[in-house]
Amino acid sequence: MPLELIKEVNGVPEIEPLNKLHKVDFRSLQLGCDYSKKYIQGKLSRISPLTYGGNRTPILKIGLQEQENSDSENNTISVLFFGKLAKDCAKVFSEGDTIALAGFIVLSSSTSSDGEHCLYLKAFEDFISTVYVYVKSVIDFPTESMSLVPATRYIYTPLNELKGGMIVNVYGVVKFFKPPYLSKGTDYCSVVTIVDQTSAKLTCLLFSGNYESLPIIYKNGDIVRFHRLKIQVYKNETQGITSSGFASLTFEGTLGAPIIPRTSSKYFNFTTEDHRTVETLRAWASTHISPSSTLVKLCDVQPMQYFDLTCQLLGKAEVDGASFLLKVWDGTRTPYPSWRVLVQDLVFHGDLSHIHRLQNLAVDILVYDNHVQVAKSLKVGSFLRIYSLHTKLQSVNSENQATLLALEFHLHGGTSYGRGIRVLPESNSDVDQLKKALECASLTANQCSDGICQSECEDSFPTSSGSVSLYEVERCQQLSATILTDHQYLENTPLCAILKQKAPQRYRIRAKLRSYKPKKLFQSVKLYCANCHSMQEALHESDLDQIFQENATKTPDTKLQNTLLYDSKVWTTKDQRERKVAIHFVKNNGILPLSNDCLILIEGGTLSEIYKLANKFHSVIPVRSGHEDLEILDLSAPFLIQGKIHHYGCKKCSSLRPIQNLNNVVDKTSWIPSSVAEVLGIVPLQHVFVMTFTLDDGTGVLEAYLMDSDKFFHIPASEILTNDYLQESMDMIMNMLCPPGIKIDTYPWLECFIKSYNVTSGTEQQICYQIFDTTVADDVI
Repeated sequence: MPLELIKEVNGVPEIEPLNKLHKVDFRSLQLGCDYSKKYIQGKLSRISPLTYGGNRTPILKIGLQEQENSDSENNTISVLFFGKLAKDCAKVFSEGDTIALAGFIVLSSSTSSDGEHCLYLKAFEDFISTVYVYVKSVIDFPTESMSLVPATRYIYTPLNELKGGMIVNVYGVVKFFKPPYLSKGTDYCSVVTIVDQTSAKLTCLLFSGNYESLPIIYKNGDIVRFHRLKIQVYKNETQGITSSGFASLTFEGTLGAPIIPRTSSKYFNFTTEDHRTVETLRAWASTHISPSSTLVKLCDVQPMQYFDLTCQLLGKAEVDGASFLLKVWDGTRTPYPSWRVLVQDLVFHGDLSHIHRLQNLAVDILVYDNHVQVAKSLKVGSFLRIYSLHTKLQSVNSENQATLLALEFHLHGGTSYGRGIRVLPESNSDVDQLKKALECASLTANQCSDGICQSECEDSFPTSSGSVSLYEVERCQQLSATILTDHQYLENTPLCAILKQKAPQRYRIRAKLRSYKPKKLFQSVKLYCANCHSMQEALHESDLDQIFQENATKTPDTKLQNTLLYDSKVWTTKDQRERKVAIHFVKNNGILPLSNDCLILIEGGTLSEIYKLANKFHSVIPVRSGHEDLEILDLSAPFLIQGKIHHYGCKKCSSLRPIQNLNNVVDKTSWIPSSVAEVLGIVPLQHVFVMTFTLDDGTGVLEAYLMDSDKFFHIPASEILTNDYLQESMDMIMNMLCPPGIKIDTYPWLECFIKSYNVTSGTEQQICYQIFDTTVADDVI
């Protein structure tokens, strides 16, 4: 083989292909000698760009420096490679590589400069030349994983430089992921969100017919390498999708952990440069990305919590067609008694006597719907990571009829929030820690079953600190469900101290959400004017429909149709009223654009008709015929509709201008709402969430006002009224921040910034508080 890569593990080559050849030092090279069975070896000190000679023959020139005689004057020699060998070597070589060359011709150079030897070497395939490149590695993956074929020199694109239509290679740190799941078609799908040192974020939708060929990710913070990732733009967001030849490697993100690529592929390239890239990303992530708080041990779980669990499977059984039982443990005991599924009538796989010996260390998890098939395939004894596991307290009746509380574990159907199950290999560092915990817990459980002091036995199991008062200082050390986006230098201030101080002030607090208003979350969406600071209710569809119905009775003016700005089409509806509906297609430099770039103006349309058009065209503006030009409808209705997003204007601050002013919009394909509003004299309103939070830190209770468009919940207020999925997400977030039906002691802590300000009403003045620069943590969403 003309070019071979030889892997070095800790500096030692795994194979020695040159043992049968004689090594020659640079000083002994002579013209006319036979070097077909001999080789030289050195460090690549210089590499020139690939050039082409006669007949377009590729030529590559390098400088090879002898390592043994580095003090010698003649320690560097030029080597010329020709043909396909030159092209292959150009893809692989990097300065500093150790290279051996067997089978070459020594020729004389007419000039000598910079101490170079006046001889040079010529290598090409026809002479049976072979080049050996030593690839440094400190990893322990199988030899067959490293392809002994020419490695392609890959270029990696920073995430902030990605553009639609590109096919790129990228590195990134996993911020969010969904384990592979079966899509609605025949392929498996995985969703991965990554970030890099540019702080840019990229969400990737990856599909494959083979489950194993998708990225093998175990937790947030893992590092991934994607090759041949296609970039597209969807809803103004850059996305990555699989393209032909897509391939991935995954690495553990923990600093100091062995760099072992995870992949199902037998052939891949991994160079010293890749090794450095992974180490650099690990170091950056350790200081810029908060460690995930979703990984929780059983001893630390709380009711109404969603978390990830690393555990070992002790047994399994099918409960019914839609649910499946997994009995697992992690060596610790839950702070509450755990709920048990009766297995007498089930076909159980596992050692029940062993589970009985473990006493209260094993928990029952019920998995549902799409996770059932995965659960069936699991082997008893395997190590698992279960994502987005849900706990809740359930009342049960004991034999004496006293009501007790038991902790239930559920893995709900679907893939929202990354729900799923993944088998961990025994080489995983988290599994290594788990094994040690299980070994210790198993030994203690066996001693207990043999009659050794029961009280000592119970004390020896790791447990949580138990249910403690809200006012206990130590509880404040648990991770917060919210994070701060600025002002990290501020110290926490107790609420009792804040309530005694004058306004205006800024504070950092840590408290629990005792209650919130409004309870019907859709009622929290308002329309806010940043100019006059007025607030108004967001219209519901029934109110909108009435506005459009009233305007649909007016007949479009034919004199205002087909202008330089737009082409017009009119049709008559087939209902009893036989309404006239006019659509005006706005032109771009006199040319009608494609529908997905086209702005249309509609007269006489109903809400349902406008929605249908909004799904087909880029933007829709409802208008009516005026005396000299088309006019915007009353600003009670949206002045612009894009998809399901409605853009409103402030009646008080706006001064409407003629529709012909749309000619002044520079970009007539994007139709940016602020640009449209500006040329039409409209001051836009912003959709915001307006809520009141009652916060309690044990020292006092305070009501704080939240006004947010999309930062606190990571949910755009402009879309939630028309998006069922976002409404469900909002409900779930609020249920996690303020869990119903349990004591406030078990609520999560919220870390927030609040500012105080004075409000005067008549002769009375009061101090109010507003939350700012705070957002819900990624692992809560």
